[in-house]
Formats: sequence, C-alpha cells, structure tokens
Amino acid sequence: MATLRNLPERETPLILLVPGTPLTPKHWMSRWAQWSEHCRVVELGLWDEPHRNTWVNKLNLAIRRADRPVVIVTDDIAALALAWWVEFEVAGAESPVIGALIVDAPNVDLPGADPRLAAFGACPRQPLPFTSFLVADLDGSAQRSMLRLANDWGACPIADEPRGDWGEGWVLLQSIVGALGVELAEPHWASGTVREERRRTAF
Repeated sequence: MATLRNLPERETPLILLVPGTPLTPKHWMSRWAQWSEHCRVVELGLWDEPHRNTWVNKLNLAIRRADRPVVIVTDDIAALALAWWVEFEVAGAESPVIGALIVDAPNVDLPGADPRLAAFGACPRQPLPFTSFLVADLDGSAQRSMLRLANDWGACPIADEPRGDWGEGWVLLQSIVGALGVELAEPHWASGTVREERRRTAF
C-alpha cells in the first residue's frame, strides 16, 4: 500500500471517474459527476476498439494534471487501463493516487468472451500500491476469476451490483478518502446508506 506521508492532509481528493463504455445520463458515474464538484469524468474514447496505450496515456494525463491527491473509480474494462497505468508508471509512494474503486472489471480469465480485451494483452497481476476495492457480482459465473483478481491486485472484494445512484459505492469511496482525514459531503441519495453503514460498524 502507498504511504500518505507526502500528501497534503485534509485536502479533498479529486475523484476521477473512468468509464469503460459511453456514459448515459442515468449511469451512477454521471450522477456522481453531476452531484459533486470533486468528481471528474475521464473520457477514454475508442469504446468499441480500445487502444491500450492511448487509454493509459489519457488516464496518466488526467492524474498528472490533478493538483491534489487522486482517487480513481473505474467501470467495466477501464479497470485494465488502471492496471496498465500502474505497470507502466511504477506508481509508488510519490504517486498522487491514494486509492481506487474498481467496478465490474472484465473476466480476464476468459478473454474470448469480450473482443475488446485482446487489445490489452495479458492483464497485469501485481498488487496495486494503494488501497483498492474490487466490486463485482460475486455470485455469478465469474466469481472465481474476480476473487483471484482481487487477491492478485491486493484489493478488497465487495459483492455488489451498482444501481441507480449507488449510495453503497459512495460509502466505499468515503472509506478511501477518510485516510486523509477528509469526509466527503453526503449526497441526499447516499445519506441513509451511510448512516446504516456507520450503525453496523459501530458494533
């Protein structure tokens, strides 16, 4: 895990929302971006035929342009852009990235199931050097693959299916940001979820 000793304390991080497909207005990433000034969408483009280095370069540019700590939130195949960014950039203690929320990563053990995966080559498997959660439907057929990927990346596996505004995801995001002593404002659609989570963790 990356240390935070070189990062400013109590500075609200920039939340980079990185979709792997074009966003719709009702997608939870769109809603997060509309609600919080600290969320910014990174459009990778080339959706049907992604180019690995182009995606990694776009992600790297967004990270380097940030003037504060960064949390990366990926959806779908954008998880591979993050994994390859870590591989190429050798992200360590000096990196501004303090954590990642990885949602619905592709089944990299079945590359033939998604033709887009061919452009990325073998998925990097080294541990991510920052706090991370891997969110997936762990009851599905890809359960074993997702748990293996979470173990390799050093990510905490979370069984969930994001829907609507996805208040549960905002709770996970807050747990990452909390490492800086910062508390994100609670959106109205997540307040009940946050209160319930705090009630459960109090025991």
